[in-house]
Amino acid sequence: MAEEKKNWDVKGSLPYFVGVVISFLIAFDLRTIPKAGVFISSEFVRFGGNDPWYHLRNVESIVHNYPHMLWFDAYTNYPMGTGQVFAPLYDMFLATIIWLIGFGNPSQDLIYTVCAYFPVVLAALVVIPAYYIGKWLFDRRAGLLAAFFVSVSSGQFLSRSMIGFNDHHIAETLLSTVTAMFLIMAVKTARDHDISFEGLKNGKFSSLRSSLPYFILAGISLGAYTLAWKGALFFSLIIGVYVTVQHILDHMHGKKTDYMAIGGMIIFAVALIMVAMTPYLGGTKALHLKALLAGLFAFPIMTLVSIEMNRRGFNKYYYPGSLIVSFVAVVLISKIALPSAYDLIISVFSYFMRTGGGLSIAEAAPLLSRGGVFTLAPLWYNFALFGYVSFIALALFAYEATKKNSQEKTFLIVWTVMIIWAMLQQNRFAYYYSINAAILSAYLGIKLLDLAGWSKLQDDVRTRKKSVTTYTSFMENVKPIHILSLILIVGALAYPSYGMAVQQAQGVSGPNGYWIDATLWLRNNTPDPGLDYYENYDVPVSGESYQYPEESYGVMSWWDYGHWIEIIGHRIPNANPFQQGIGGRSFSIEEENRPGASTFFTAQSEEEATAVLEAVHPDPDKSGARYVVTDVEMATGKFYAMALWTLDTNDYFFLAQTNEGDRIAPNERYFNTMEARLHLFDGDSLEQYRMVYESPSAATDETWYKYVYNVRHGGSIPVEDTGYVKVFEYVKGATIRGNAPADEKITLSTTIQTPQMRSFSYSQTMISDGSFEFVVPYSMTGPIEGETNFVVRAVEPYTISYENTSVQITVSEKAVLEGDVINI
Repeated sequence: MAEEKKNWDVKGSLPYFVGVVISFLIAFDLRTIPKAGVFISSEFVRFGGNDPWYHLRNVESIVHNYPHMLWFDAYTNYPMGTGQVFAPLYDMFLATIIWLIGFGNPSQDLIYTVCAYFPVVLAALVVIPAYYIGKWLFDRRAGLLAAFFVSVSSGQFLSRSMIGFNDHHIAETLLSTVTAMFLIMAVKTARDHDISFEGLKNGKFSSLRSSLPYFILAGISLGAYTLAWKGALFFSLIIGVYVTVQHILDHMHGKKTDYMAIGGMIIFAVALIMVAMTPYLGGTKALHLKALLAGLFAFPIMTLVSIEMNRRGFNKYYYPGSLIVSFVAVVLISKIALPSAYDLIISVFSYFMRTGGGLSIAEAAPLLSRGGVFTLAPLWYNFALFGYVSFIALALFAYEATKKNSQEKTFLIVWTVMIIWAMLQQNRFAYYYSINAAILSAYLGIKLLDLAGWSKLQDDVRTRKKSVTTYTSFMENVKPIHILSLILIVGALAYPSYGMAVQQAQGVSGPNGYWIDATLWLRNNTPDPGLDYYENYDVPVSGESYQYPEESYGVMSWWDYGHWIEIIGHRIPNANPFQQGIGGRSFSIEEENRPGASTFFTAQSEEEATAVLEAVHPDPDKSGARYVVTDVEMATGKFYAMALWTLDTNDYFFLAQTNEGDRIAPNERYFNTMEARLHLFDGDSLEQYRMVYESPSAATDETWYKYVYNVRHGGSIPVEDTGYVKVFEYVKGATIRGNAPADEKITLSTTIQTPQMRSFSYSQTMISDGSFEFVVPYSMTGPIEGETNFVVRAVEPYTISYENTSVQITVSEKAVLEGDVINI
């Protein structure tokens, strides 16, 4: 009989096991569709976006210095360097896998391959906790449907786990879902046992035995989640809110709250130990320790208040009121007496708020807003039908939950509401909500299937299970209506998302070919910055800055491109996607406009831009950057973001009326910016900036900007697309001095040719006061070994002319680099 029972369990579980495996394979397959666009050559792998490149940086550093983490990186944010921004677990775990597979000496190809596939595997694994959450909340059918819905989910959950998108985002999703899974298991198990402080005090630990493993596993999962993302305080907050809500519900229903306080303490204590053992946590370790400690104290206090109120016979409604009053009191007292505690509270509730330039960060923008305009389009893009269905399901589920105080279902409601709250503020949390949407859609899908008769089949399964039969007779009872309803309901829910997922999986993100070529050119044709790329740099003493070698220099570009410059180009960017080195203002136009990328590219003259470049470096005798990299996106669509970081966006653009309708057009203030002078005008007339590299061109809005300049400002520049990416070098410049009649207009010019066989004129003009002086950045004698191996060249000497007089001057590369004076 026991053997027959065992056979039944195996046969009963097999369909669900197969279903989860199929869901895993679907999720995996979707994410590997564009692999050809990732593995673009035998020597180069295109990782997606920006941050995945820095994860590659961390992994490479760990593998080369195993088991040491890159706690400080001098190879970015020049001339300051930066402490490790990411939480360490994701990169350390990935690097360890690679190190083990490679027997302590993995090849670069192995590093690239494992890093590229790692997010795909993590995303596919999410179907497992999704299944168990659905199973423990509802039944195995709902669990299986949830796993399947997760596997076909589109939007950010898909895009942030595609092959090559090696980022911690998908680890956040997996670990937070696993935490939720174990918490649901824990509270559902704990409710059937009389867990209390009094019982534990008297040595009755048996009541905790069945749920303790789940609480511990939830704590380990929360700890791992915290060590994988420095913003994981978010999920600690969700658990804290849930424990508070459940305390209130239990008290209002006359139930003990001890189990909830004890369970919450176990979870937070385990996570606290894990965080305390970690040396650094992206600058947020202290914040996490304080928050977890706050929970350890708050949870038992809430239970003690409940016990005392019950003992004194207080009205049950006093309890939630007392918690609210206590919270307000803590905030007020902290503001007066404990500023650090007050800052902790404020930081928690304002964690997702962005202002100023921060709103230009794509993943930090509100979900239902595009350009400040409300839209539901992102809801469909991220979740397809699951998004709308999940809201309906949440309302129905919440209504049903009010009829019965079910701890695990209360958690699903709190979890979902908190994710929605975060997602509406920052769209990045859409990849979290995909799990909630799948689970809730599965819940509603099963309800609809039960209306079509599947509940009776389920009852038959339970009945036959008791009599130990097989599924043969069960399948005999399946009617066409059952099959049709299954196809219609599951298909209607899943197909839109699957179709969108297939469509979204066709492309790859990350650097395009122009940026790959430009950064590789930097790597191979500019001087060594004096640092070993794989060095494990010492963390500077508190209050001191990193001491760079004399030959080190920065590369100025917009922050979006900082990681590409560092990891592909092996050069040191001034600004990076950690929003370091941007400069500008934070809250008010009255603030000082701090030197950085935003102030450099929006500067209204060469002199102003150079002053910014000089101010970036704390040493007044050194410049903050030697090279400036621009691209056509910075010159067009991204320029507004650069201006936004300075909180001064007026007069750069106007609305032009064209035959094709209204169109945004650049104004005079825009054309005066350093970005326009460099990218649109090729650095023409600039004294200390010369183009040294130009990529091939692409069809862009560059022609529109040039057309507007010619029409509105009397220009005559060719209306053509030029290099997508351009690299300029900041040099001292050679000074050419001579004499000429006073009040004469003196013109200096030469012809410059790029590797794209494009020629343009470089010129300067001035009015003589009896003498003239030009500072010029281009030489005619070619590169010097050890310096920039430029490929943009002056193809003829400088011609200086006035009236009927003309003279040609050849300038050496040495004169340009050392600032020599040439008298004529």
